[in-house]
Amino acid sequence: MGTVMYNSEWDSLELDGHELQSGDKVEISIFGYWIPGQIALDTSGWHLLTPDQVEIRLHSGLTARHSERGISPTPQFHPVEMNAPHILIVDDDPVLLHALPQTISLRIPEAKIDITDSAQDALEQIRKYQYDTIVSDIKMPGMDGLELLARIRELRPGTPTLLVTGHGEHDVAIQALRGGAYDYILKPIDRDYFVAALRRAIQTQLLQRQVIEQQLALELHAKLLEGLVQQQTHELFDAHATKDKTIRILSHALKTPLTHLKEMTQLLRLKLGLKLEGTNTLEMVSQGLADIEHSLGQVEKLVQELLHTSRIETAAFILHRQDCDLVELCGHVLEEYVASTCYALSCESLREPIEVEVDEDRISQLIISLLSTAQMNSTQGSPVTVMLQQTERRAMITVSYSGSPPRLGMEFYISRKIVEQHGGRLEVQSVPENRSTYFIMLPYRIGPVEEQTDKVKQIQSTQALWTVTA
Repeated sequence: MGTVMYNSEWDSLELDGHELQSGDKVEISIFGYWIPGQIALDTSGWHLLTPDQVEIRLHSGLTARHSERGISPTPQFHPVEMNAPHILIVDDDPVLLHALPQTISLRIPEAKIDITDSAQDALEQIRKYQYDTIVSDIKMPGMDGLELLARIRELRPGTPTLLVTGHGEHDVAIQALRGGAYDYILKPIDRDYFVAALRRAIQTQLLQRQVIEQQLALELHAKLLEGLVQQQTHELFDAHATKDKTIRILSHALKTPLTHLKEMTQLLRLKLGLKLEGTNTLEMVSQGLADIEHSLGQVEKLVQELLHTSRIETAAFILHRQDCDLVELCGHVLEEYVASTCYALSCESLREPIEVEVDEDRISQLIISLLSTAQMNSTQGSPVTVMLQQTERRAMITVSYSGSPPRLGMEFYISRKIVEQHGGRLEVQSVPENRSTYFIMLPYRIGPVEEQTDKVKQIQSTQALWTVTA
């Protein structure tokens, strides 16, 4: 763990004395949590690109560490270890250079302390590390404390620097404060005052880092919100497209029954107006009303389908799933279907059960809907076959018939959405010789015993075949 440093001379970033390259995996600390990402450089500068493609600006002073090699960054957050204050003491007096670290260690035992007796050596240390506080004597041979302070302001702006000056040198002390020193310490050094000033300087540096973290957190939050807005905008466009598609399908579906209603109304008006001789008016009116009632039933059905579509698109369409045998479910549905019609049902083969987790009512309605459509479009006298089989890890129901190709209107759209909410697919295929087939593919449930068997061996298919004839 170290501090990110920006080298303006080379336009580069450094961490722990090593130059960072684009693509390096690092983690930065924001509000006590490690945020992983990769180093990226573009025209706007250096960034950390997080796994969710959010860019965070990088600059000097950020607490960071290298990610473990061989492990891709994941959006996980780990608590940051509490940083011990890092202090640099610069003084050419060996007595003070020995006494000051001892005083700090007694009062601030968690502090890490570096010492040097040369301002030039201090600059080398400052280039390598981000210190929380720097303590320097003013009067030193070569580069003095005031000149060192000016260089610190260039290399590490914002780092609190305490300057030690002799007793009575008030002009020098004032010059130090004007030069940007955080505080000045008079000789002989009062240990209590020195430690108190040092603690204030460390706290100031900590607050500055917290401000930086807050700015980064706000930037990260703003970019996450921007991404969320873009995602929801895209979903809104998709919703509008779905709405437009639904309106087109509904308009086309309503056109036929409404046209029929209009024609029957005009015909009744014409017949009643002319009062043609030999016409059984009562029979004609009765037949017309029956046709109108049938058309109204179609409109009512379309309205109900539109309501189902609205519920599906707004996630208000709730499935009540439960474990069941799909073979048994299909058998009951077909038996009830033929019982309410004049059709005959035969079952050629029936083997092992197929365990699935579905909403029985929805799947039953789906099968009846497809079967009714197939029966309506099939050639007179030709059978409709329903086959149930199990292949690998899914169950498949097919409804086949010979006749006119199916019209993929609102009812088919709703049926497909129901199957998709079960994690399956609904498809329709028409082949030459007027043969059409609906395919319902559903995932099935595998018991724990079957999971432990040889996975290479495929599960044997189970089939059931029903034939519905007029």
